[in-house]
Amino acid sequence: MDRIPILRMGRLLLVTIQIDLYDRLATNLETDLVQMVNKTEAKGVLIDISALSIVDSFMGRILGNIGSMSKIMDAETVVVGMQPAVAITLIELGLELKGVHTALNVEKGMELLKEKIGNYDEDLTEDDENNTE
Repeated sequence: MDRIPILRMGRLLLVTIQIDLYDRLATNLETDLVQMVNKTEAKGVLIDISALSIVDSFMGRILGNIGSMSKIMDAETVVVGMQPAVAITLIELGLELKGVHTALNVEKGMELLKEKIGNYDEDLTEDDENNTE
């Protein structure tokens, strides 16, 4: 069964979507990401969709769901690399990505996550210190 890789970087989860997502793959990504947020206690999720030229209403809802579920689990979500045609489509479909922040590229997305969650390296260090007691 196909899966989109989810990389952990400190308190962040990074996802780069390089292929067009069919429904089951998108649903698997949603489930896998939420489980990884829980398992790793991630504070941020960065999803790079720069390789996607088309996002339909189902994929738009999946992105919104990921953002909402992550927010409930105390993690911020940033989607980066959105193509202009994708942005236009999402607006025309009336899809609001509630709980999802956006940035132009990965670098700006990482900066935004750092603003939203603070210095995640310090959080990781504090957690490590607390776990050694």
